[in-house]
Formats: sequence, C-alpha cells, structure tokens
Amino acid sequence: MTATIPPERSAGPSEPAAPGGRVELAPGTTPDDPRFVNEDLLPVPVAQRRWTTYNFAALWVGMAHNIPSWLLASGLVALGMDWKQAVLTIALANVVVLLPMLLTGHAGPKYGIPFPVLARASFGLRGANLPALVRAGVACAWFGIQTWIGGQGIFVLLDKAFGGGWADASRIGGQPWTLWLCFALFWALELAIIYRGMEALRRFENWAAPFVIVGALVLLGWIAYKAGGLGPLLDQPSKLGWGADFWPVFFPALMGMIAFWATLSLNIPDFTRFGAGQRSQVLGQSLGLPTTMTLFALLSVLVTSGSQAVYGAPVWDPVALAAKTDNVFGLLFALVTVLVATLSVNIAANVVSPAYDLANLAPKRIDFRKGALITGVVGVLIMPWKLTATPELYIFTWLGLVGGLLGTVAGILIADYWLVRRTVLDLPGLYRADGPYRYRGGWNPAAVLAFLVGGVLAVGGSHSAPGTGPFPEDGLIPFLKPLSDYGWAVGLAASLLLYTALMRRAAAGRSSARSS
Repeated sequence: MTATIPPERSAGPSEPAAPGGRVELAPGTTPDDPRFVNEDLLPVPVAQRRWTTYNFAALWVGMAHNIPSWLLASGLVALGMDWKQAVLTIALANVVVLLPMLLTGHAGPKYGIPFPVLARASFGLRGANLPALVRAGVACAWFGIQTWIGGQGIFVLLDKAFGGGWADASRIGGQPWTLWLCFALFWALELAIIYRGMEALRRFENWAAPFVIVGALVLLGWIAYKAGGLGPLLDQPSKLGWGADFWPVFFPALMGMIAFWATLSLNIPDFTRFGAGQRSQVLGQSLGLPTTMTLFALLSVLVTSGSQAVYGAPVWDPVALAAKTDNVFGLLFALVTVLVATLSVNIAANVVSPAYDLANLAPKRIDFRKGALITGVVGVLIMPWKLTATPELYIFTWLGLVGGLLGTVAGILIADYWLVRRTVLDLPGLYRADGPYRYRGGWNPAAVLAFLVGGVLAVGGSHSAPGTGPFPEDGLIPFLKPLSDYGWAVGLAASLLLYTALMRRAAAGRSSARSS
C-alpha cells in the first residue's frame, strides 16, 4: 500500500509555528481544490483560536446537563441499581471516555482542523468520509432523539399549564397534532441558532450552563420537599445488590455510559480547533466533563429515588415528573429549563459534527449551514421516538451499538495521530490530492480493514432479551456474544492494535525495499 508516514520535522515556511507549537497555513498558501476544501474545513488561523478554559468547561456543563443525560442515570435506577451504584457507573464511564477525548482533541488547538480533516491522515482523503458518515449518522439520530424529547417536554408542560386537553387533539401518525407542532417549532429554533455560527454557539453555552444547573437543583428541592427530606431519596435499596445480579447489568451499562459521549470523543476537534492552546482544552474538558456528568447523575438518581418514595414507582423521565406539579410557575420554569438544556446539548453535540462531516463529503456543494439543515431533516426521518421507548432499548441496544462502532473509529484516530505519526501532520497535505494522505485512490486499506475487524468484534455479538430489542437472543454472531457487553472497549482496542501493526508493517516493508 502507498501509506505515507511523514518524517518528524519542525514547522517549515508553509506551516509557521506559533507559541505552544500551534501550526497554521502560511499566508498565500491556502489550498483551493474544491474536492477537499471549503471555508468551513480550512484550519482556523491561530489568531482566531480564542476559546479559553472557561469556554470548554461551559460547553461541557451545557452539554452534560440535558434530558437524555438525566435518562441515563435515572434509567439505571429503573433497571434496579441504587443511587450509589448508578453514580459510580456514570462517574467511572466519564473518567474513561475523557482520555480519548483529550487525545483526539489535541489536534484541534495544534492544527486548527475539524474531525473529518483529521480523519484524512488515517483513512485517506476519500476514506475519511467513512468515519465522517458514521459519526454524522449517529449525530443525526441523536439530534432527532434530543429534538423529540425537547418537543415532548414542551407539549407535556404546556398541556398541564393550560389545563390539559392537548392529548385529545386529532392524531397524525399516531400522535396528537399538537405534539407534532411542538416538535416542529423546537426543531426550527435549534436550526435558527446554529445558522448564526460557532461564535453564537459559544455565547449561548456560556449562559445556558449555569441556568440548567439551577433548574436541576430546583427539581431536587421540590422532590425532597414532597418526600419529606433527603432521607427517603437515599434509602431506596438496590434490587441488584453487589453480587451475581449486579455485574451482568453493570458492564453493559458502563459501556452504554461511555458510548453516550463516545460521539464527542471523535469529533471534539470540531471544538478544540478554536482553543487558545492545549492547556485550555485539557483543563476545560477535565473540569467540565466528568465532574458535571457525575453531579448531574447524582441529582438525577436522587430525584428518581425520591419519585419512587413519593409515587410508589420510579419516574425516570424528568418532564413527566415535573408535570406532576400543579403550580403554574413551576411548570413554566420547568419548560424553560427543558428548552435551554436541550438546546445547549443538541446544537453543540449533534449539529456541529454532521455539518462538518457532510461538508467533507462534498465541499463544493455543502457548507456548514447546509450540512446543519440536512442533519435536521435526517434527524426526523429516523423516528427518534422509538429509540427512547424503554431503558433497555435506549441504554443497551442503541448506546451499546453506537459505542462499539465509534470506539472502533476512535482507536484508529488515536493510533494514527499518537503512535504512528507522533502528533506530526503535514497540514497542507491534508487538502492536496497528490499529498502524503492519498494512499490508494484516497483510501487507506489499513484503516478500512481495522475498522471492519474492530466493528465486527465490537457489535457482532449484539443481542436482545426477548421482546426488548431488535437483535436475536443468542447474538447476531453467537460466538461473539460474550464481547458485546464490552463493545466500546473491544472496538477501540482491536482497531488501535491492528491499525498500528498494519501501518508499521507497511513502513518496514518500504524501508526494506529502499535498502535492497
């Protein structure tokens, strides 16, 4: 294969080095091949890389505090864990996923490039569309899920605030037309905000983050008051214990929790490319991700445990729980909190990435804004209301499958950037058809093979209990069923090791050919 590993070198005249080892294109050397370049895919100039530690921390606070995050933690309680087990599972998962987040995020401040351009180094100029489309497809589905949940929240809370009756409206596609209206209005609001660009997103996240924290604390205070104090929230016992019943739930749940942010562990360069330096992105993400997810998990499980104490059964949906109040002010406050929380995560996590990924597919025809519109349309077509129907389907089937595939891509990106190239990229070469990342017709066979092998190992054993999911009870590939509970870890490890071995073997072969 024509795999090229650029030699380590200092920045030359075409790639001037800025403080902190940051690299940018030299003036007058901007690539112009429309097959691989548009304004959104070009490196961010060093002078425009201004995001600080606070910006990254606020980004994560805004993204972590959202309804699907709440459903993760409260869903674990609904599956039988107590609050300590659920918080431990989520805290551990977010510490684990932080590492690949920081590793792939390194290329952002250094080179100013988004995820699909970084993927060109490992998959090739054309091959980068494979991981980009996988990531875009997952993001479109997540966009649909978040938008449906947000629209549903608006519907439930407004229905209660105005005295009920919306659910009795005439139905379209099995749902009241009033619910579809709320869904459509929320969808349009999201796209209107992202249409204003990344700087508008940064400003929105800065104030949305603390507002959502306040909203979650208010919900905790309300349920504690209803339960007669915090004691009943902490006293709900585990149905699983710490023995043989716990571990079969813990490991697939842990992989599901990791999979929740495995999406961002791939495309985090879409954000870190605006970073003022490595310190900003490392500290900002370390302070923002594991701490806020753990805090939100604690709030979620306490509230869900409290709902069990008050209502006799866990109410794992915060919208349904908030709708149980008869206070109009409380309902409207919950409505605004749902809006802000869902907007903050959905725009940042599920529109930015596919917008760049789709632009990478056809730079001449699709820019960032068109990519965002396509994301919005696809997010509706996947029928997101089906994916969140039960905790089992949401955590084990959807997140488990997604985690396995995205872990495979993350393994290849990390292996290429850190183990094969030692963080040294030919920046202009990422945009040139005759550059070092052309491989075979724009595809790197090593990356494709590693992706296929890692993907099969990670998700080939996917299985569902009867009546709870789409997979056979014995697994798609029965002998791989034992690996399915560890899909993200299996995919990442297998693809990382195989890709590194293939690339080093190719390099050794070229060295032998030159010396003979």
